[in-house]
Amino acid sequence: MELRQLSYFVTVAEELHFGRAAERLHIVQSAVSQQIRRLERELGAELFDRSPRHVRLTPAGERLLPEARAVLSAADRARAAVTPAPGLRLGTSTGLGAHLDRILAAFARRLPDVPVELLSLPSAQRLAAVADGRLDGAFVRSAEPVPGIRVLPLWSDPLVAAVPAGHPLGERTEIGVEELAGLPLTITSRANNPALVDLVVGACHSAGFEPVPGPVSGSLQDTLATIGSRPMWTVLYGSHARIVHSPRVVFVPFRPPGLALPTGLAVRASAPPPYLDELLLACGDHES
Repeated sequence: MELRQLSYFVTVAEELHFGRAAERLHIVQSAVSQQIRRLERELGAELFDRSPRHVRLTPAGERLLPEARAVLSAADRARAAVTPAPGLRLGTSTGLGAHLDRILAAFARRLPDVPVELLSLPSAQRLAAVADGRLDGAFVRSAEPVPGIRVLPLWSDPLVAAVPAGHPLGERTEIGVEELAGLPLTITSRANNPALVDLVVGACHSAGFEPVPGPVSGSLQDTLATIGSRPMWTVLYGSHARIVHSPRVVFVPFRPPGLALPTGLAVRASAPPPYLDELLLACGDHES
């Protein structure tokens, strides 16, 4: 007796039609009939009462049906016991900072056996990877609408100004954007993070000045090292600034209402990722 034969038998018993059962199993009807006949010969009993107008279970078939379902369920449990849980692939960026640590810890408490793979990509590439299935989801900020993608809101991330530790502005408890007009702004290219660049440059324009462009470094640590050596400024997400150590740079909050970007989780609209509920609960713990 084979599991395949029991699976075919259960499907025919549920459909009470060999043709519909074959369609559901994605095989030809003759293959279904052949396997059922073999099962009947092995058991020495007719399982179906076949007539031109109907298919019905015989008493032997009725007795076999619950047992066959139990065997198939046990086989499924056996496979699940030795099959590793599928992982979760998430697009992220360094700016998530302390948020990401807390999310991963909260997710691991809920699903300790599910591995999480992180991939850092520019915003547009993150969304493209979600759209084509290479990523299960991605953390994004103020993303442009993408067909087939929905963004689930999570939290708002305030920005802080990074200025030299020896500069007078570095001694302040808060700062206004207009006070930075005399310092060059060093920030990533707009292609890498359009939402961030548009927010900061737009705030400068609203404050009445055009920011003086500073050098664009290849990494955040290079940028902070440059700021520490000569007067200029940049912005960091507050959650990231809390885990960055740079002795020659200080991080000053902007004067309320300040600058902030909403953070969301981008997922495919038609095929939500596995463990989405658990992931959203973990994201909700980010301020715990």
